[in-house]
Amino acid sequence: MTGPTASGKTALAIELAERTGREILSMDSMAIYRRMDIGTAKPTQEELARVPHHLVNIVDPNETFDTARWCRLADEKLTELRATGRQALFVGGTPLYLMAFFKGLMDGPEAQPELRAALEAREKAEPGCLHEELQRRDPEAAERIHRRDLRRLVRALEVLEVTGETITSQQAHFEQKGWLRDCRIAMVSRGREELHDRVKQRTERMLDQGLVQETETIEHDCGFSRTAGAAIGYAECRDFLRGRYKDRTELRNRIRRNTHKLIRRQTSWLRRLAEIVLVRPDSGVDGLTQALEAPVPGE
Repeated sequence: MTGPTASGKTALAIELAERTGREILSMDSMAIYRRMDIGTAKPTQEELARVPHHLVNIVDPNETFDTARWCRLADEKLTELRATGRQALFVGGTPLYLMAFFKGLMDGPEAQPELRAALEAREKAEPGCLHEELQRRDPEAAERIHRRDLRRLVRALEVLEVTGETITSQQAHFEQKGWLRDCRIAMVSRGREELHDRVKQRTERMLDQGLVQETETIEHDCGFSRTAGAAIGYAECRDFLRGRYKDRTELRNRIRRNTHKLIRRQTSWLRRLAEIVLVRPDSGVDGLTQALEAPVPGE
């Protein structure tokens, strides 16, 4: 089960997992980090107690983590569950994890350390320049990659330089019918205005719960990796703590604006999947079950 941020995946997934006896395998690229609790909207302790969750809280915020590692861990966990007669319900809003695991990882060029170092130096000297370049050379990738996600920006430009082809074209297998692994995928769908209202409420709740304090504590104790530090909510709080915003109102508005951008990127990714089935959250578990049992679009 997938869907954009603030769509209401968690509650519906837990109810479905309880009814079917499945265990949840998280497809959230930020829920993997320990201590980053408020800003990632992880399941609460009560929710975690209702249904077993996997691939949540597995690395510290200062550790490097990538899609290939997640796929490897997800494969190991799925194998373990099946060996003991248990079933998994994949849940999360990171489309790249979903596509890489179920469609297959891109067979891209090996890392080029010198090129990466040069690109990172350019970004440090002129923040935002890599995203601007990617917008010119691979606008589809730029739409999906956040301007602060240095690791993915560098990789996209590295692929361009080494192969002469865009990373978008090399991920074309994501749009092909069929799956590397058998699966059915439902996307929790809400209207634009409804999502905007939910993002507004979510942002206020996170700030009231102490998102700034959580960010400050992590920064002081261990720090953030580039990927973790670019997470929406934490990135803005780090800027706020450095005095880059005039007040909390600007902080709140920045988080909300960047969350809306994230939702557009997530939706752009997910629309590439012709087989995905849409489900309204108010249809409940019965509606979700019917959607998953319905004929696959395009078949």
